[in-house]
Amino acid sequence: MENIYNVIIIGGGPAGMMAAISAAKSGKKVAIFEKNNTLGKKLLITGKGRCNITHNELDIRKMAEAYGENGKFLLSIFSRFGVKETLDFFIKHGLEVKRERGDRIFPVLDDSEVVLRILEDELKKYKVDIIYKSEIKDFSLKNNEINSINLANGKSCMAEKFIIATGGKSYPITGSDGSLYSIIAKLGHHIIKPRPALVPLKTKEPWIKELQGLSLRNVTLSIIKNNKKVSPYFGEMLFAHFGVTGPIVLEISKEVVLLLEKGNVELSLDLKPALTTEELNLRLIREFDNAKNKNFKNILQNLLPLKFIDVFIKLCNIDPNKKINIISKEERILVVKLLKDIRFTVVDSLGFDSAIITSGGVDLKEVDQKTMKSKIIDNLYFTGEILDLDGPTGGYNLQVCWSTGFIAGLDKK
Repeated sequence: MENIYNVIIIGGGPAGMMAAISAAKSGKKVAIFEKNNTLGKKLLITGKGRCNITHNELDIRKMAEAYGENGKFLLSIFSRFGVKETLDFFIKHGLEVKRERGDRIFPVLDDSEVVLRILEDELKKYKVDIIYKSEIKDFSLKNNEINSINLANGKSCMAEKFIIATGGKSYPITGSDGSLYSIIAKLGHHIIKPRPALVPLKTKEPWIKELQGLSLRNVTLSIIKNNKKVSPYFGEMLFAHFGVTGPIVLEISKEVVLLLEKGNVELSLDLKPALTTEELNLRLIREFDNAKNKNFKNILQNLLPLKFIDVFIKLCNIDPNKKINIISKEERILVVKLLKDIRFTVVDSLGFDSAIITSGGVDLKEVDQKTMKSKIIDNLYFTGEILDLDGPTGGYNLQVCWSTGFIAGLDKK
C-alpha cells in the first residue's frame, strides 16, 4: 500500500474535481485518480469549448423538473448547492460570467480553460494529490466497506471514503468509456442501461443529404406515434450528411434512441409552427392570388429557404414551372400539408462517440439523495454522469456535476 487517504476520488472531471475541493476544504487528505494525463478533458469541450457552466434557473423545483421524473432526486441536493451556490463559487474565484439566449450561463471569455484553471488552482490550494494515468481494476472489500482500490498497474491505495466520478459513456475519447459500470455492478449496484442522449440522428431519406449545412430556425420537430405527432420541440435544427442535428434534434434524441430499440422511428418537421393549417392555407390563397402568373418554384421563395426549394418541389411532386393560376385546390392543400408535416425516418443515432451526455447509469434508488452515499456499500459515493441523471442542453448536466460533487465531498461518511 503506497498511501492512505481520507478520501479517494476516481475520475478528474467536473464532478470529481468539485468533490475533491469540497472534501479537502474540511482538512481531509484527498486524492484524485485520473486515467488521463490531464484533468477536465471532457469539461474543456463542453459548450463547444466555451463551457456552459449552468442554467440560470434559481427556482429549485423548476430546475429539478427539467431532468424529468428523476429530477426529484435533485431537490435536496439543489437546496444545499444549486445554481446560486455554483455561480457564487466561480464568481468568488474570479470568473466573469454572462447570460445568453435560453438562460445559458457562460464565461465572459468564452473559454472553458478559465473554468478548469479555477478548479485546478483550488485543488492545488488544498493540496489534493492527483495520480494521473491510473486505471481502476477493482475494489477490495472488508465488512461491507471498500478497503482499497486496485489499479491496473498492480498498485493499491487505501482510504476511508471512495467517490466514483468517472462519467458515463459519452465522448469515450475523453476517458468516460463506461469501463467502471461492470465493477460497480459487482459491488451489488444495479446499472440502468446506458444509452446515448443529446445525440445527432441518422436518417434514411436521400433528400436530407441535399440539405446538408442548412440550418432552420423557429421550426417544430415531433415524433410520430400511431400517426399522431407527439413530444414536439420548438427551435433550431441542422441538416447534415448523415441526417439531422442541432438543438431540437438533440432534445428529442433521448426518446428516439429508446424507440429505435424497437425499430426505425418517424419524425415530423413543421416548417410553419406559428400558423395553424387553416391559417397557412389562407396565407397560401393570398400568396397565390397575388402571383397568378408566376411559376410555382418562384412563389416558394416566400415560404422556404432557397436551399430547401428543390427538395420541397420533389416532395410535393408539382412541376416547378407550373403557373400558379392553374395549380389545383388539391395541390395547394398538399403544399400546406407538407409545410406543416414533412416526415422522415431515423434509423440510428451517432452513438456514444457523438453523444453529449449518457442516459442511464447507477440506479438512484440505491443512492442516498442527501449525501450521494451508496445504500449498498457503506463508504462508497457516486457523483455526476455515472448516475442515472440527465437533463436537456443548456448547462443542466454540468450543474448535476457541480451539485452532486460538492455534496459527495462534504459528507463525513
